[in-house]
Amino acid sequence: MSYTINLIEELNILALYNLTTSQEGIKVHTTAEPDAIEATKRLYEKGLLSQEDGGYLTSPGRVAAEHAQTLLTILTTQAYH
Repeated sequence: MSYTINLIEELNILALYNLTTSQEGIKVHTTAEPDAIEATKRLYEKGLLSQEDGGYLTSPGRVAAEHAQTLLTILTTQAYH
């Protein structure tokens, strides 16, 4: 299995969440890029977000966001050998 454009868009949405608090969500406005709107809807349909336009992370959504953000950190941090 490889990353599709849709999965990458969903990972980008998950990367927007502030994981230091559960009291902060996001809102993807109707004026956002269509790809971001559709990715957010898919995450909601998968049960990872509380609202179709973002909202808060559900419990599985938080786990997914933690993994997505960890992967992003690993891949963007320069390793020193």
